[in-house]
Amino acid sequence: MSAGEPIHAMPDPVDESLPDYVLALQRAANYLTEDQQRLLRRAWSVGAAAHAGQTRRSGEPYITHPVAVAAVLAEQRVDVETLIAAILHDTLEDTPLARATIAGEFGETVAELVDGVTKLDKLQFQDRQEAAAESFRKMLLAMARDLRVILIKLADRLHNMRTLGAQTPEARLRVARETLEIYAPIAQRLGMNLIKAELQDLGFRAIHPWRHAVLEKRIRTQPLLRREALSRIEAQVAQRLTKEGLQYRLISRIKSPWSIYSKMRAEGKSFDQVMDVFGFRIVVRSVSECYHALGVAHSVFKPLDGRFRDFIAIPKANGYQSLHTVLFGPYGSPIEVQIRTEEMDLIAERGIAAHWTYKHGGSASNSAQTRAHSWIANLLESQRATGSSLEFLENVKVDLFPDEVYLFTPKGDILELPRNATALDFAYAVHTDVGNHAVAARVDKKLVPLRTKLVSGQKVEVISAKSAAPKPQWLEFVITGKARTAIRHQLKSLQHEDAVQLGHRMLDRALEDLGTSLDRLPAPRLEAYLADLRYPRLEALLSEIALGNRMPAQVALALARQQPTAGSVALQAVEPALGARAPGDRILITGNERGVITFSNCCLPIPGDDIMGYHTAGRGIVVHRMDCPNVGDYRKSPERWVAIGWDRDVSGDFHSALLVQVENRPGVLAQVAAAIAQAESNIEGVEYLERDSNVAAIRFAIEVADRKHLADVIRRVRRLSVVHGVQRL
Repeated sequence: MSAGEPIHAMPDPVDESLPDYVLALQRAANYLTEDQQRLLRRAWSVGAAAHAGQTRRSGEPYITHPVAVAAVLAEQRVDVETLIAAILHDTLEDTPLARATIAGEFGETVAELVDGVTKLDKLQFQDRQEAAAESFRKMLLAMARDLRVILIKLADRLHNMRTLGAQTPEARLRVARETLEIYAPIAQRLGMNLIKAELQDLGFRAIHPWRHAVLEKRIRTQPLLRREALSRIEAQVAQRLTKEGLQYRLISRIKSPWSIYSKMRAEGKSFDQVMDVFGFRIVVRSVSECYHALGVAHSVFKPLDGRFRDFIAIPKANGYQSLHTVLFGPYGSPIEVQIRTEEMDLIAERGIAAHWTYKHGGSASNSAQTRAHSWIANLLESQRATGSSLEFLENVKVDLFPDEVYLFTPKGDILELPRNATALDFAYAVHTDVGNHAVAARVDKKLVPLRTKLVSGQKVEVISAKSAAPKPQWLEFVITGKARTAIRHQLKSLQHEDAVQLGHRMLDRALEDLGTSLDRLPAPRLEAYLADLRYPRLEALLSEIALGNRMPAQVALALARQQPTAGSVALQAVEPALGARAPGDRILITGNERGVITFSNCCLPIPGDDIMGYHTAGRGIVVHRMDCPNVGDYRKSPERWVAIGWDRDVSGDFHSALLVQVENRPGVLAQVAAAIAQAESNIEGVEYLERDSNVAAIRFAIEVADRKHLADVIRRVRRLSVVHGVQRL
């Protein structure tokens, strides 16, 4: 169907003639005005005409699926535009209906929503991971434009999960897994608890049908004694709330098979242990009444120390607000109580769908929508700096299910971070530039390292320096996706700069052997060579040389337009490697060449050692000591040898190892460790290699600045009366 072509749809039917599935939608959408209801029926008419002749795997007409998706959303009381877009969400992909036709009939907003959801329909996780992750990026972009896109997608997934039985066993498993890994966490992150809970339970039933059935039966057939106990507790709490003059709803909470199964696995508990908890929710009219009801609950049963959480004063990242407390029950079982207002209850159940306000971000009072937009904005900032789609998807997964800690900036602002977040995560949460230049932090006015884990309520101040830059080790302890993405991006940038500089020196040296240099090469010849190898710029070629993906001698020959004679390639590489060149001709390293210089673990070279470099594809130059036992093997590939040495200005700490023979008695290890620390060396690891009744041989992995520093460490250790011998490994 082309743009502007009239829609040949069935006329708007009267209510009595509507199919049952459309009547179900109308009943769910009874909050709409009559004009809006008429528009909804028109959308069904257009959708039914477009999908005419198409069926689902179950054999039902295809139109039953989009109408059911709209019914799911109507239960969330969303606006009519979202419902119309839900009914038409598969038309652009699967029918001849054109976008312009939808826009002409129902408006540009509906067309935008349908178009946004259509672009997400390629989100298939059974294909290559990269394709899935790239599709996920598109979903985030669509969500950023209009959050209603993800509402439709979640409702679409929920109905597909409800009708999963028609799929093949393989498809059921695949769809269920991606539901539990991606869609349920997104629903949780957007505060949509009702949809999240059903997605989790349906996913669990599809993957483990027998386990789900057993748990469901056990929940259904709870002992009569437990039901009586629940009723008595409920009556006691209700009586006291009434006496205090509070208007309330008191609801006993029922656990789902998925929540029980998750708790059994995570905490290693039995079914009876998980179920041995009574749960209640108290819903009142105002915030002040929440705290009043909390006092009432604490007067009926004693609270457990340390189990009170105030999510009203400090809401969760998805906008969830409640008071949580745990009480000593009369039957030896804990009682979990949630206290919230009606509005908080609505937001807790429906999240961003609560009080839909027709505009991006909603009103200032709708914290769930505001926080959702903030979360998506942060993800989009992260994805712009991420090179790999897979890396981006992993970062999103990290951020989807955080147990938050709440921290204060020096100005008193509150930042939310996942549990176990470090001071460096905090720095990146403040701003990427603050993280990139961070050197330490003050937590509650005490100076701490960046790897320090933070806990709720702490005041954190980041100390930065313009000269500071991210280190690869930072990736080992940061946990937020934003920090990890920013660090990787900066390291790649720094690595590229270092690689270009090193590659320039290596290529220039190879060209000098042929009597020329980069500066003297004719520009057309260099440009033609780069074009032949499909390098956009000279920097890309130089980086590839430094990383070991191209040999400088071969590139130099091609650029100098000389044909290699027998053995000439090997000869020009061997000569510098064997030290035939003057020391000034060697490549001098400082130890700070990020990503292009690697120090081998077999011999652990440190400044002051006589060293050689081995050009390794993908790793750049790997540095070995000349007395390394593996050097003999590298003689078989002399063209990969690189003449290197230490620069006058070498900075940083380098890995080394000591073998220390000591008397085997208590307290000796501590004495050796203290001596190493006094020499201002950091101990990275300790390992007992041999041990008998009298003597122990211990390997200490340490960090030193150079050979002089290492000699100082060895001297201090040797002075100990309990030490029989020390040698470098």
